[in-house]
Amino acid sequence: MVSARRSFSGILPVSGFPRLGEVIASPEGDVKYELEFGRDEFNVRYVAVRIEAPLTLICQRSLEPFVMTVNVDTRLGLIVNENEESGLPPGYEPLLVEEDGRLDPVTVIEDELLLVLPLVPINPDAELPDDIVGPDETEQDSSDTPPNPFAILRELKNR
Repeated sequence: MVSARRSFSGILPVSGFPRLGEVIASPEGDVKYELEFGRDEFNVRYVAVRIEAPLTLICQRSLEPFVMTVNVDTRLGLIVNENEESGLPPGYEPLLVEEDGRLDPVTVIEDELLLVLPLVPINPDAELPDDIVGPDETEQDSSDTPPNPFAILRELKNR
């Protein structure tokens, strides 16, 4: 595929990724992907990976499910042994392939999706419930607030 500079694109169901299914809230949705194989000007074999997927995660703030669209745009340098990693140009992530150079595209896509997931997913639109946060300060009645013990000092200072 590298020599022929092949590229693949398509759509796969999120449910087709078993390891990803273990860490997301719902296997609904589709993953759009593009894989482009080639060699760069340094003769480094690579696969360019572009992925877009709406994934349902559990917000760790509200404990409610929410959809987070993840995008991946990376270039993976194809290496056969770990010693080749140091020879990769900047901007390349290493991808260890079998001696025969074969790789499973679905596994590559799944690995990249797993790597881009946040450790602690938080919905940016989520708010904490009032019983956790407490009432808003503007809602508190001033008669309910205890007297300030330093109010006497303030009066003495102003004299």
